Amino acid sequence: MMAIAGPDGVDAAIQAGIDLDGSPIPPQMLELYNEVMALESQRARSGVKKSMRNRIVKTGAKHFDQNTLDARLKAAGWDGLKQKEIDFFYS
Repeated sequence: MMAIAGPDGVDAAIQAGIDLDGSPIPPQMLELYNEVMALESQRARSGVKKSMRNRIVKTGAKHFDQNTLDARLKAAGWDGLKQKEIDFFYS
């Protein structure tokens, strides 16, 4: 078993080619993942604050209920949850 914590933990496991249960990640999966991540690294970004908000919504939905996350986003100065985000993360 590999102890994984924090936002970089999964990246470390992928780099090692080992899943959380200690089993090797199949080479075909690693190849596809690396190809897609290489393409993503070349994509132009629209802004850091937008990326931050997207990450907060994606991860925050795992830790906060809908009303709390919506209120926290607004309190921090971002737009609240969009209907498509509510539908995806809370339905």
